[in-house]
Amino acid sequence: MKKDDLITLKIEDLSSEGLGVGKCDGIAFFVKDTVIGDVVEAKVMKMKKTYGYARLMRLIEESPDRVEPPCPVTRQCGGCQIQAMRYQAQLAFKENKVRNNLRRIGGIENPPMEPIIGMDVFNVEDAVAGEKAPAGMEVLLGAKALADGVTPLRYRNKAQFPIGRSRDGRLIAGFYAGRTHTIIECLDCLLGSKVNAWILDAVLKHMEQYGIEPYDEKIGSGLVRHVMIRVGFRTGQIMVCLVVNGRSLPHSKELCATLAAISGMTSITLNSNLEKTNVIMGKDLKVLWGTEYIEDLIGDVRFRISPLSFYQVNPLQTQKLYEKVLEYSGLTGQETVWDLYCGIGTISLFLAQKARKVYGVELVPEAIRDAKQNAELNGITNAEFYVGRAEDVLPQKYAEEVQKKCTCETEKIVGEEQERAGERIRADVIVVDPPRKGCEESVLETMVQMQPQRIVYVSCDSATLARDLKYLGERGYEVQKVCPVDMFGNSVHCETVCLLSKLNIKQHIEVELTMDEMDLTAAEKKASYEEIKEYVLEKFGMKVSHLYIAQVKRKCGIIERENYNKPKSENAKQPQCLPEKEAAIIDALKHFQMI
Repeated sequence: MKKDDLITLKIEDLSSEGLGVGKCDGIAFFVKDTVIGDVVEAKVMKMKKTYGYARLMRLIEESPDRVEPPCPVTRQCGGCQIQAMRYQAQLAFKENKVRNNLRRIGGIENPPMEPIIGMDVFNVEDAVAGEKAPAGMEVLLGAKALADGVTPLRYRNKAQFPIGRSRDGRLIAGFYAGRTHTIIECLDCLLGSKVNAWILDAVLKHMEQYGIEPYDEKIGSGLVRHVMIRVGFRTGQIMVCLVVNGRSLPHSKELCATLAAISGMTSITLNSNLEKTNVIMGKDLKVLWGTEYIEDLIGDVRFRISPLSFYQVNPLQTQKLYEKVLEYSGLTGQETVWDLYCGIGTISLFLAQKARKVYGVELVPEAIRDAKQNAELNGITNAEFYVGRAEDVLPQKYAEEVQKKCTCETEKIVGEEQERAGERIRADVIVVDPPRKGCEESVLETMVQMQPQRIVYVSCDSATLARDLKYLGERGYEVQKVCPVDMFGNSVHCETVCLLSKLNIKQHIEVELTMDEMDLTAAEKKASYEEIKEYVLEKFGMKVSHLYIAQVKRKCGIIERENYNKPKSENAKQPQCLPEKEAAIIDALKHFQMI
C-alpha cells in the first residue's frame, strides 16, 4: 500500500483528535471528517510502519449516527471535530473512551462507571426562575429535555478570536484551522453567544476606519492580536478584552462608546502582549471602560471573573460537574478539604458551603486574588488560598506543618498550638482539577502522605487521569466511582469525575514479622546511621551519635537487632538524647520514610 492509493474503510472508532479510524489489510488508517459507522472511499496520504493517514473522497454508506452539521465552516475550522455525529452517539463515544483509557492505561479491569451526564438542548424562550435574557442576546438560561438527534449549541461563555487579513486583504476574525495558524473566518461561532458577532463586527469596522493593522505573527508587526469575549450566562454581563502588540489602541474611546451601547456590556480592557509567542494573553492589563471583571453564578455562589482568570466555559454543565464533585466528597461539615489547581476558587467555594475548612492552591496570582475576593463576595470565611504550583506548595506546606508537629511532640508542647499544627496537615478530602497533563508525581506523592480518606479527581483528559489513578492505586487508594460529564458538545473532549477511597485495612490480612524471621526491618533498610547523621548535620547543624539515633529509633518502634549498642555493664548509665537532637532525628526518620 502506498500514497495516493484508493481504499475502502469502515470507520469503527475515533481517535483522541476526532479522526475516524478504520482498517484495511490489517493497517489502521486515520480519516478526518468521518464518524463511527461510515463506510468511505479514502485516498492514502501518508504511510507509517503500522498505520497511515487518508483523505475522505466520498461516502459510500452513511453511518446511522451521521447528521448534517449546522455550522457552515465546521470542516475547515476543525474546532467541532464530531459535529456531524448524532449527540447521543457523541455521548456513547465519550463514555466508552473514558472506560477504555481506565482499562488500558489505568489497569482497572471493570471501571465502576456511572452514566455520562450529557447536555440539555437549550432554548432562550424558556424562562428560568423568572429571569430573562438581556434584550437582543441569546443567553442560554433555559433548558428543554434532550431531543434525540439535536445538537446542543450556544453553550460556551468564552471565545478568543485571532484577528488577521484574508488572502484578498480583508480584515477578518475567526479561529485557527487545526494544527495551523491560518484563520478560518467566522464571526458567529454556533457554540458561543450571538453577541460575539456584534462585538467582532464593531472591532473590525473600528480598525478599518482608523487604519489599525492586525498583528502579523510571521514578522512580528501590526497591533491587534486577539479579541477575547466572555459572557456571564446567569448575569448577562459581557466582557471584551483586546489583546494588542503595544501599550495602547488608537481612538479607544470611540470604540468603547460603540461597544458600551450593547446591552449587558460591563468590562472593556486592553491586554498588552509584546512577546513573539503563541501564548494569547500578556501580563499587563488596563481598564478602558467599566470594571476589570464581570460576575456570574454557579448554583448559589457568585464569582468575580477577570480576563486572566480560568473559569469553566460551559457554566450550566459546570454546575452539574460541581454537584457531582460535592456528592463524591461526602461532606458532613466536619471535613478539612484541599483543593489543588483551584483557579478563582470555583470548586473551593462550592465545597466550602459543606466543609469545615477548605484550602486552595493555584499558580496564577490574579486567580488567587479573585478567589479571595470571591470568598469575601459570598461571605465565605472558611476558605484560605495559596499562590504557587501545586507540586511546590503542597509538599512545602505539608513539610512545614509536619516539622511543627514534630517539634510540638518532642518538646511535649500540648494544647492549642499542637492541635492547630495537626489540623493544618490533615486532609479528610483532597480535590484535584489539574491541567490536561495531569498531576505532577510530587503532588501525587504528597497526597498519599497526607492520607485523606477520599480523593476526588476532576480531569479533562481521561488518559492522564488513568495514569494517575494507577499511581494512587498502587499506594493504597481504590477507585470507587467514575462519572464522565460532557462539557464540550460536538468536540472529542470530556470531563471526568473520579472518587478514590483509602483502602480499609480491616479488609486486609495483617502479618507480624519478628526479628527471628528477618535480618533487618524494612525501616532499617531505608537509611543507614551515617545517612541519618549527614542529614541532621546538613539541615540542623547538629552532630548526633549512633547511640542517640538508636534511642530515638527504639522510641519510634523501630527495634534494633539484639545487643546492638548495648552497654558492656548492666549497671552502666547511657547518656540520653537531648530534646532538640531527638526532634532532628525524628525529622530525619520521617524524611527517609522510616516512620
